[in-house]
Amino acid sequence: MDHKVSVLMQRYELGRLLGQGTFAKVYYARSINTGQGVAIKVIDKEKVMRVGLIAQIKREISVMRLVRHPNIVHLYEVMATKTKIYFVIEYAKGGELFNKVAKGKLKEDVARKYFMQLINAVDFCHSRDVYHRDLKPENLLLDENENLKISDFGLSALAESKRQDGLLHTTCGTPAYVAPEVINRKGYEGAKADIWSCGVILFVLLAGYLPFHDSNLMEMYRKIGKAEFRCPSWFPQECNWFI
Repeated sequence: MDHKVSVLMQRYELGRLLGQGTFAKVYYARSINTGQGVAIKVIDKEKVMRVGLIAQIKREISVMRLVRHPNIVHLYEVMATKTKIYFVIEYAKGGELFNKVAKGKLKEDVARKYFMQLINAVDFCHSRDVYHRDLKPENLLLDENENLKISDFGLSALAESKRQDGLLHTTCGTPAYVAPEVINRKGYEGAKADIWSCGVILFVLLAGYLPFHDSNLMEMYRKIGKAEFRCPSWFPQECNWFI
């Protein structure tokens, strides 16, 4: 770890790398004052400016400040130097919900708990006119008490980004979790698109696999468009109806 950064952080000791993306690295860190563990997302300013994503980062900050909720990863502070932007965020010790599902389907009561926490948080976002647009198990983290935390508001939209028709028009999200109207590019309501993704997530938690799956992307889009999926035999009847 570059010593300069540790000094810049005066308040944080940086630890191991937790993950990295194209423009950012996320480190585990500890507050020197309180000893509290946090995650620090280090964004490379130059890279972000080169691809014109500064506005998106500003939006992510304003969105995260709007959505303070027990089931949403908390943004503690934002700091910057000439070359880097630092998001100090809540550290979710339990990792991604995805890793749990990768080991196999969850028991109904466990899936129900996570789903309720997800819906509470999504409902809260929508009440603040925030749409996440990339809900999937990889963006759902767990804290040490197994409580769900939605993370990664990088693609989220504030109501201001709607066109005159009141609909959103950016195709984003991860194909398997995306609502048909998002794929069709005809404009969509952010709230409804998020809820579709929540339904796919519930299916995945209970089944251990995706409802819409195909090695051919266009074929998968066709299945999504026609809502062509089958609930496995072990789903309780109420759950079939719900989904």
